[in-house]
Amino acid sequence: MSDANVRIPEEAKDRLAAIAAAEGLSLRAYLARLAETLLTPAERAERAEKTRAVLKEWNGYAPTAAEQDDLDSELDRRLAQVTGR
Repeated sequence: MSDANVRIPEEAKDRLAAIAAAEGLSLRAYLARLAETLLTPAERAERAEKTRAVLKEWNGYAPTAAEQDDLDSELDRRLAQVTGR
């Protein structure tokens, strides 16, 4: 396994280290676990496509691209409302 140096603001490093410590992990172990659990954009797109196919087969749900955009916008609006962004 190779190591890498990553430059981030000190505040971000301290926050990540505190989160890692609270979970009983070193910062290195926490970042490795985080990298294993996050999806790449390609992986997210693949999962979304599989989900759309399952929904279409299961109940005929097949939104158009415009409907998907509207739903994405609504989700973004609701998330912003909840998170205060």
